[in-house]
Amino acid sequence: QVQLVESGGGLVQAGGSLRLSCAASGSIFSIYAMGWYRQVPGKQRELVARVTDDGSTNYAASVKGRFTISRDNAKNTVYLQMNSLKPEDTAVYYCNAEQVVVTTTSAEYDYWGQGTQVTVSS
Repeated sequence: QVQLVESGGGLVQAGGSLRLSCAASGSIFSIYAMGWYRQVPGKQRELVARVTDDGSTNYAASVKGRFTISRDNAKNTVYLQMNSLKPEDTAVYYCNAEQVVVTTTSAEYDYWGQGTQVTVSS
């Protein structure tokens, strides 16, 4: 069993910053990619940023230059530093772990966190 626990969401004024963290725990052998997605009511969940185990990153066009994703492979933890926040960044942010190899079966699974609310006031 693998769990993703997110932290760091909250309420911030436009122009402010927040840092999200997501720690994966359980019977983990390896994780190929970790990332952050966000969703607002009535819309599909969208990729915000993603980082692979070799450090390759990709970002949504709307957050490039403002958000930075990083990863600590030893701790199975991913971070999202969000600067210059805008009201349109308001959403529930979900952590994702992709192609997680579990030690007990060597099978691969994808996992999601429970989500953390980020609200940016104007």
